[in-house]
Amino acid sequence: MPCYAIDGVVPVVDPSAHVHPSAVLIGDVIVGPGCYIGPCASLRGDFGRIRLMAGANVQDTCVVHSFPNREVLIEDNGHIGHGAVLHGCIVRRDALVGMNAVVMDSAEVGPESLVAACAFVPAGTMLPARSLAAGSPAKVLRTLSDDDVARKREGTEVYHALAQRCLRTLQEVQPLHEELPDRRQLDLPELGALTSTKR
Repeated sequence: MPCYAIDGVVPVVDPSAHVHPSAVLIGDVIVGPGCYIGPCASLRGDFGRIRLMAGANVQDTCVVHSFPNREVLIEDNGHIGHGAVLHGCIVRRDALVGMNAVVMDSAEVGPESLVAACAFVPAGTMLPARSLAAGSPAKVLRTLSDDDVARKREGTEVYHALAQRCLRTLQEVQPLHEELPDRRQLDLPELGALTSTKR
């Protein structure tokens, strides 16, 4: 993975975490155990610290950054969807930030909360625990149920498993020139069960 020290500060990645080779880590970035960092994610700890706690995931093309002397914190099992932008904010344990959402400086996403896809959470916003927030600016729509929280947790556990699959089997290869007649498909029955219950 492209990994850079700045002013002598070197990123830290727990050996049980997976950081995709195309993700970029710069400076004061701390990736905890069991985390997943997806392709083309950019975690720039060149001003403030970025800390991912156990089991957090930051998916493809996410951007994580901060102002000087501020920390981006993603607590245990925080789930950051494809293309999201986090800047100087806190995502509490078991919270989810949806695809292409933006969470700004000094905002806080409460534990077990969900920020909808494409939402904009303005600077300083405090979203309470177990809230569903959507829109631009994001507004709390309702409190999440136990079932909502359980489904989110199942989705995060898929990324726990993906981190371990990547550590075991992900490798760079050259593409084939044509599809082979006996080409197998990925067989992940636990994902089929999850997607069938989500909608």
